[in-house]
Amino acid sequence: MKKKSLWLITILMTIALLGVFVMQLYYIREAYRLKSQLFEQDVNQALAGVANKAQRLNAINHIDKKGMELRIAWENQRVNKERKILQLEEKFKQEEKKRKYNQQKQIIDELNYQDDMIRKFYLGPRIISEAEYLALSDESTTPLNVDVNLGFDANMNIVRGDVRKTFRIRSVKTFGLQPEKLPDSIRYLVYSKYDEQPLKVSLPSINGDMRIKFRIEDDMANRRYQAAMKALKEDTQEINRSDFDIVEAAAREMGEVGIPLNERISAARLDSLLRAELQNKNINLKYDFWLKSFYSKSVLFYKVSDGNTELLESNTFKTKLFSNDIIRDPGMLYVNFPDKDRLIFSNLSVTMASSAGLLLVLISIFSYTLYAILRQKKISEMKTDFINNMTHEFKTPVSTIMIASEALRDPEIQEDKTRIDRLAGIIYDENVRLGNHIERVLSIARLEKKELKLDHEVIDMHTLVTAVADNMHLQLQKKEAELILQLNAEKDLVTGDEFHLSNVIYNLIDNANKYSVGPPKITLRSRNSGKHFILEVEDEGIGMTKEQSKRIFDQFYRVPTGNLHDVKGFGLGLNYVHDIITQMGGAIKVRSEKDKGTIFEILIPLN
Repeated sequence: MKKKSLWLITILMTIALLGVFVMQLYYIREAYRLKSQLFEQDVNQALAGVANKAQRLNAINHIDKKGMELRIAWENQRVNKERKILQLEEKFKQEEKKRKYNQQKQIIDELNYQDDMIRKFYLGPRIISEAEYLALSDESTTPLNVDVNLGFDANMNIVRGDVRKTFRIRSVKTFGLQPEKLPDSIRYLVYSKYDEQPLKVSLPSINGDMRIKFRIEDDMANRRYQAAMKALKEDTQEINRSDFDIVEAAAREMGEVGIPLNERISAARLDSLLRAELQNKNINLKYDFWLKSFYSKSVLFYKVSDGNTELLESNTFKTKLFSNDIIRDPGMLYVNFPDKDRLIFSNLSVTMASSAGLLLVLISIFSYTLYAILRQKKISEMKTDFINNMTHEFKTPVSTIMIASEALRDPEIQEDKTRIDRLAGIIYDENVRLGNHIERVLSIARLEKKELKLDHEVIDMHTLVTAVADNMHLQLQKKEAELILQLNAEKDLVTGDEFHLSNVIYNLIDNANKYSVGPPKITLRSRNSGKHFILEVEDEGIGMTKEQSKRIFDQFYRVPTGNLHDVKGFGLGLNYVHDIITQMGGAIKVRSEKDKGTIFEILIPLN
């Protein structure tokens, strides 16, 4: 991929990402504006509700006041009427008592008069009981031969009867005012002045005329009482409607100009109305409010949520409190929300989180795409280097074979058998070298496609390491390399593919030999750790940086060799080592320090 194309793609993706970012910011700004408008609408509706309720409460208070006055007047009227009724009843009772007393007195006077007449015309008159009177009427039990009822006619003439002289004259009693009821008739036993014969005399307690007279008096008194009671009950003194028309009176009072605002509503009542209306709109923020005169602009009272008496004008809403008042001061109610922005942003938290998540996803995709492009560019460069190296590696044995073949065609050389054998050996060796290169490339291809099948056999690692070291003796001797074997593992039997495992050891020793400035010093150590066999390959070569160590197992990657110009390879060896060890269930680690050397550590499960 060309450098210009890479930069063009990067610029286009950056512009697209910035466009998405700007769109997200615009969307958040519009969402904030809409949320602010909704908040303002809710607050204005809440303030309108507060003003409406304040006006209604003011009217209700005036109506309640006038209604109370009317109820007091009605109660006074009722109490006064009840008092008059009680007075009338008491007066009637007193008059009735007095009348009954006078009637009783008249009865007694009449009886005493009748008694005086009896005593004047008879001898020894005596009042007897009804039983005695009845006994005298029975001749079998009384000495009287004649039962005579004496009384007075209308002209006060005495009615006489003949009686026997049986009873003696006894003392008589004069009638007096007595609380007990008199009998219907008063019975006398008297004696005639002419022959002293006993006689019975009956005297009615009250005569018919007097009874009629008393009944008439009682009826008249009762009628007067009933008429007075009816007149009193019907006498409902009408309360003056002009004074006690509740609505009119309240309207007149509400129209009075001199009533100040702080007497028409209190701070506590205004605070409770505000809190209730805001909660109805799901606004649970701290708020400050203050009430000002509409004309003088003076603050009548205020409430600040955080204790700060400074009145903040930002995020402030206002409304007329008594907007229906035309004559009086309507007052201006101001409400401030210090945490308005916090509420709006909290309502936008989901939107902002989703936008941030989308932006992060886009950034991740952008980063990954850029990383993939750069990685692809690097791989492309590495493949180019690989092709160049492979061409060089293939060209050398091919050129050697070509020269040797041309030499064999020379007639002089054809006659020298020794030279023919030496040239044939060169051709064979270079052919083997060329085949090894080809086999290595094909093995890597098979590893990538998962087509390489490994054998599973028991391997003695110490024997394998020693054998590889012996096979590389001549190669190591060319660079005067020192190979140290410290094979101390007690258990060295593993399960794997002996051929590929020998190639792994060969590649590691070969890298240690190639990447050393002076005579290489290579150490192979073995040990056990748990259920693993560990083989370390250490050199004192050029080493690697941490960044290079992270990429050492990538395909086609080659560590820069600095002053070493004769290091050949395809960049496939360590990638091959990593894949083989991984497929055998093991792991490979690297520890390296620049200019001090490198340690490769292989972990393989024990058999």
